[in-house]
Amino acid sequence: MTSNDKSSCSRETQFNLVQVKGTWTRQEEPGQLAAGKLSRAKIVETQWDHGVSWTVVSPVVFTYRVVQCGNLLDPENDTLLWGHVGDGGRLEGASSRPANVKRFVVVDETVHRLYGSRVARYFDSRGVVYKLLPLPTTEENKSLELVSKILEEVHRFGIDRRSEPIIAMGGGVCLDVVGLAASLYRRRTPYIRVPTTLLAYVDASVGAKTGVNFAGGKNKLGSYVPPVATFLDRAFFQTLPPRQISNGMAEMLKMALMKHRGLFELLESDGGKLLHTKLQSDQTANTSQHQDGAVASVRMAIETMLEELAPNLWEDDLDRLVDFGHLISPELEMRVLPALLHGEAVSIDMSFMVYVAQQKGLLTAEEKRRIVQCMLGLQLPVWHPECTLALVHEALGERLRHSAGSARMPLPTGLGRAEIFHDAIEDNILAQAFQNWTDELSSAGNK
Repeated sequence: MTSNDKSSCSRETQFNLVQVKGTWTRQEEPGQLAAGKLSRAKIVETQWDHGVSWTVVSPVVFTYRVVQCGNLLDPENDTLLWGHVGDGGRLEGASSRPANVKRFVVVDETVHRLYGSRVARYFDSRGVVYKLLPLPTTEENKSLELVSKILEEVHRFGIDRRSEPIIAMGGGVCLDVVGLAASLYRRRTPYIRVPTTLLAYVDASVGAKTGVNFAGGKNKLGSYVPPVATFLDRAFFQTLPPRQISNGMAEMLKMALMKHRGLFELLESDGGKLLHTKLQSDQTANTSQHQDGAVASVRMAIETMLEELAPNLWEDDLDRLVDFGHLISPELEMRVLPALLHGEAVSIDMSFMVYVAQQKGLLTAEEKRRIVQCMLGLQLPVWHPECTLALVHEALGERLRHSAGSARMPLPTGLGRAEIFHDAIEDNILAQAFQNWTDELSSAGNK
């Protein structure tokens, strides 16, 4: 039988699914059971000469909230406990809150040293049964072994897998590892992200990806399971070293270059001040929230990031502007680990790709100069001796292999705008851009 013959002999029927008194049934006409509960899922039955098949179409919908607030660890602030279920951290009525509350908290070791006592006081003051698990959540330790350690402790502590979310407090590594552990425990346990670094605040905390390193590769194992909520508090930045602030500003600059000229110009003009003040608002200045550069810059970064992530949480579409700065940096970062922080590797990648864009005629020499000067003003590295032309070719080849045969390369086409290019960069353009990049920026050194 040919495929055409098979098609002519098949019959397809689409069924809706309706639940009445706890039982789901198939219905071609859901209106006949008006009192039932209609599912978004459908079953498509296909019959042909040699048998029957059923195709299940079941949409997966995740709802999660990103809450920006102050004084997160103030016992009077409900957000840490209830922000994932109520608007602004409040439930409609206190009577709907469970009497016995348990929370399992994984906290980065450094964050525990700085804030562990405050976290404990918060839960103690509210009568919460809790467990704080400090862990060394560094890039070198980002592994399945760390995930297993978390799962063993969660199992020993005991939580309700639907109403007692695991809380992750730390940088991006901590959030990624805890997210993966939560997605595995009982097949999916809710979790909450509390980023304490700027990079995690504007990047890792607002998406759906979790992961660990594997087989020498960055984030080779992972899942797409967003947290039920992310709680953002810039107060954590006060205890960060300046290098960590710069590290996070690389991801802010990424979003600025890709799609927000206003954010770029703010980082260009006030980046040094924002770095110096660790993105804290000036409480003495007579400025509105909209005029506050710290508030405005992180808000623009988060909103542009969410715009790009929300329609494509599972990366079904591989054309992603947020991949700018992540073409070469994964290979570079893992090769020199722990010499470069993630944002620093991203900055070096972006710096080189700006030269590529200028060589391709997408940017003017003046636009290239302004971008590089902005990076330097944010105290970000713009060149690294280990980022050789051979590594560039290796990294781009690896991307091509994992991008369905298309280069899918986001490049700036101006300040605050970009396009995704599907053709591989010509060798002569790559080589000339690399030569210009090295000649002009190698003297800038690296961190």
